[in-house]
Amino acid sequence: MVTKFYQHIMALVFAINEINANSKILPNITVGFHIYDSYHDMRMTYRTTMDLLYKLHRYFPNYECDTSKNIAAIIGGYSSAMSFYISEILRVYKIPQLTYGSFAPEKITHLSSSFYRVVPSEVEQYIGILRLLQHFQWTWVGLLAVDDDSGEHFVQVMEPLLFQSEICLAFVQRILTKDHWNDMDDVTDFILSARLAFRDSSANIFILYGESTVLIFLNTLLSLGDPSYKEKTSLRKVWIMTAQVDFALTGLHRAWDFQFFHGTISFTIHSNEIHGFQNFLQDRKPHQKQGNGFLKDFWEQAFDCYYPNPQETRNISELCTGDERLESLPGPLFEMHMSGHSYSIYNAVYAIGHAVHSLYSSRSNHRAMDGGQRVRPQDFHPWQGVPISVCNDYCYPGYQKKKKEGATFCCYNCAPCPEGKISNQKDMDDCIKCPQSQYPSKDQDGCILKSITFLSFEETLGFSLASFAVSFSLFTAVVLIIFIKHRDTPIVKANNRNITYILLIALLLCFLSSLLFLGRPRKETCLFRQSAFALIFSGAVSCVLAKTVTVIVAFMATQPGSCTRRWAGKTLTNSIVISCSLVQAAICLLWLGASPPFPDFDSQSLKEEIVAECNEGSVPFFYVVLSYLGLLSLISLIVAFFARKLPDTFNEAKFITFSMLIFCSVWLSFIPAYLSTKGKSTVAMEIFCILVSSTGLLGCIFVPKCYIIVLRPELNRRGVQSQFTWCDGTLQETKSASVAKDEHLPPDPSATQRCSWTYHGICKGLSPARPFGNHCTLATGKQLIVMQVIQ
Repeated sequence: MVTKFYQHIMALVFAINEINANSKILPNITVGFHIYDSYHDMRMTYRTTMDLLYKLHRYFPNYECDTSKNIAAIIGGYSSAMSFYISEILRVYKIPQLTYGSFAPEKITHLSSSFYRVVPSEVEQYIGILRLLQHFQWTWVGLLAVDDDSGEHFVQVMEPLLFQSEICLAFVQRILTKDHWNDMDDVTDFILSARLAFRDSSANIFILYGESTVLIFLNTLLSLGDPSYKEKTSLRKVWIMTAQVDFALTGLHRAWDFQFFHGTISFTIHSNEIHGFQNFLQDRKPHQKQGNGFLKDFWEQAFDCYYPNPQETRNISELCTGDERLESLPGPLFEMHMSGHSYSIYNAVYAIGHAVHSLYSSRSNHRAMDGGQRVRPQDFHPWQGVPISVCNDYCYPGYQKKKKEGATFCCYNCAPCPEGKISNQKDMDDCIKCPQSQYPSKDQDGCILKSITFLSFEETLGFSLASFAVSFSLFTAVVLIIFIKHRDTPIVKANNRNITYILLIALLLCFLSSLLFLGRPRKETCLFRQSAFALIFSGAVSCVLAKTVTVIVAFMATQPGSCTRRWAGKTLTNSIVISCSLVQAAICLLWLGASPPFPDFDSQSLKEEIVAECNEGSVPFFYVVLSYLGLLSLISLIVAFFARKLPDTFNEAKFITFSMLIFCSVWLSFIPAYLSTKGKSTVAMEIFCILVSSTGLLGCIFVPKCYIIVLRPELNRRGVQSQFTWCDGTLQETKSASVAKDEHLPPDPSATQRCSWTYHGICKGLSPARPFGNHCTLATGKQLIVMQVIQ
């Protein structure tokens, strides 16, 4: 006997007693009951059902041999199989049957209309199991089901449901029914296969479907197979059991426990505490067995004692006293609180009572029943820590799933996220990219907000560049002041004094223009910084080109019959500076009109920073501006290179050649550096090129002159003269002499005429001597004498 189920009988008796004591339900009618045991056997179930229908112990189907029992309805059975066996007979006699077991709806569609259930169908449990597995993220589970039609149906329904929920089955194990218990070969095979599944399976969650007898059988076989299994924590799993499975023991197994199933999650049928039920149980004593033939057997098995029997000799300590208390029994043997199945029987009795009452009184009274409070999964804490049941370890943040060949989708490998992607949850199928304003963390398990960066005055690099620009702009201003102060000295007046002033002012602005590239980009600075840089540098290079062309034209004009003499003077130099600058200005205006630069943010170049920058608007225009500037520089370099050996006391061609060589080298290296750097390093690179190229022009052209003006003033005077002879296309120096104001040049041995100069540089003498700036030429025969006077 399963002593725990004796409460089902007590609930039936208690409900009938309440109805009989209630004058409002079936007045003047006494309700009785018959209780039969099916012994969990199909043949005995059919036999007891027929006994229930007829008064005599001998019965003949389809014949009424005695007064039949006045049966209103039948409650039962506990298992689905027993209920179906009973229904096969009752539907012939149209007797209502109320079952308190939970069955699949597909299993009862073929039954008669007199088959009723007082508990929900198993479908609700299927959904509950799925939600439970999903809540705890258990994706790798084992399934154990009783080896009968109901177990087969459960497996067939659960497998696709689990698959749809991305939950995999580690194994499916059938559990023997009572019909196979006598076949030791089947029992032995089951023990071996079951223990192998428990021990070797990586699943920590087992779903058990069956009835209480299945649990008893499973616990018995595990204990017999290995008595030390209780101490083996490696076998301990988390069990999920359906409502039909109850932790119950028979009297023979009272010494055992369910330690192996500790931590089980069990679905249960709704129950409420009925007032007076516990007192009713406490008042049950063995001597009150009138009408209850099960009480004595229950008492002996529950308390492991025996009533005196004259035919047997037993130890007096084993005799039942009748004073034992039911509340002292452990839960697997008997419970004082009304169980779900007992509550269902209680409700079934009242349902029958009200139905019969309505037949007699044409009215129905429904007993109000309070609903229970649902337990939310998040408030459910059966363990110290939530167990994990997966085929393999989770892919933690920073990793993504990678399919494992030859395995189910629940079994997979974990691969690190690719560069630039993250996974911020466990078991992500694919890593994701961070938003543009964020970047992956070091472990690639989250996104971090990018900081906005730009080349500011406060940081070391920005402060250094700004200091350099301001320092050299001040130095340029000092050079300009020196040249203005010594404007009447020969070295300042040489090579066009006005162009020299313009060049110094342009270099001053070049240094200052670099400051526009520092600080947070704004609309105004972005709009004008590249255009200002291009125009100022174009003006500076134009001035250098004009100074170089002046020297070339001056010496070309000395040739007899040269047509270049009309180009000599300030007109040519001014034209060069203005025209070259206007071309660059036209390009910049087209740039600003078509696609002007604007402030922008670059979130792609750097991993951890957003660069606040100036978007150039049109990149082709930017390179056109640089190309034009490079063209001017290249022309100046070539012209200065060919003019470097022309005779002139203060000939700048050599210094201009070296300065333009530096200038071109800097800006040629700027292009690859500009394309290879990112972020504020690009801005720093352009500022550096501006400063270095400007410094090259200032240092190579003006530092030597400042050295003579300030430190060697004796070299800065007009008394140095050189005489050259042009003969057969070759210019040769023939004589050097000092010439004072209004002093005549000593006679040249190779010339028949003399040339003298005044302070203002006007040539006096016979033709063909002609004035040209600070030069005077005298041609005789095949010889050409070129004189230079420093005023």
